[in-house]
Amino acid sequence: MSNGLPEDRHSANDLHRLDWQVETGLVPYERALAAMDERVDAIREGLAGERVWLLQHPAVYTAGTSARPQDMLDARFPVFQAGRGGQYTYHGPGQRVAYVMLDLQRRGPDIRRYVADLEQWLILTLHELGIAAGRREGRVGLWIDMTRYGGSGESKIAAIGVRVRRWVTFHGISLNVDPDLSHFEGIVPCGITGHGVTSLAAIGATLPMHQIDQALQQAWPRVFG
Repeated sequence: MSNGLPEDRHSANDLHRLDWQVETGLVPYERALAAMDERVDAIREGLAGERVWLLQHPAVYTAGTSARPQDMLDARFPVFQAGRGGQYTYHGPGQRVAYVMLDLQRRGPDIRRYVADLEQWLILTLHELGIAAGRREGRVGLWIDMTRYGGSGESKIAAIGVRVRRWVTFHGISLNVDPDLSHFEGIVPCGITGHGVTSLAAIGATLPMHQIDQALQQAWPRVFG
């Protein structure tokens, strides 16, 4: 199992090759923040290559830069200031988090396009798994039409929250595979009311995490090259 620390020695070729890091255990949130900070600085200084870091966290709530105090309903888990964009979200076991550290100065300094690319990456990943999910105007994240699964309305299956420092990205996406959905009741997820939160397991797609990771990696080059 990886120790979650981002720094190793890299050859010149390594600096232009994307590194996939997959954790098998739970990574404490504060350790992930520190590791991302270190890796982002190393990428900007030309000391390390880009990275996609796949992991799970112990149960936590995280606050983005737009988080509103009234959207914290029940702080039953530790609450962290994440520094990313967006509002409150939940991370916990059964959720695949992907922290994406890319050099946008090299790839193209367009944050709006980058966020759209993250969304498309998730859409294609879920399509690989036989799940139709999509964007919704005025609502962040990816959404499922619950009428397809015997429910009603729409529910969120994935969240996106990013930060960019000196044109290097960090934070990223979280996909609900099989988390305890009751844990979302402590917050107004991403400040959006009137819609639910769902997971792959809740709509009948019970899949092992390694299959999720495989789908994420297969979809990646179709969006990011």
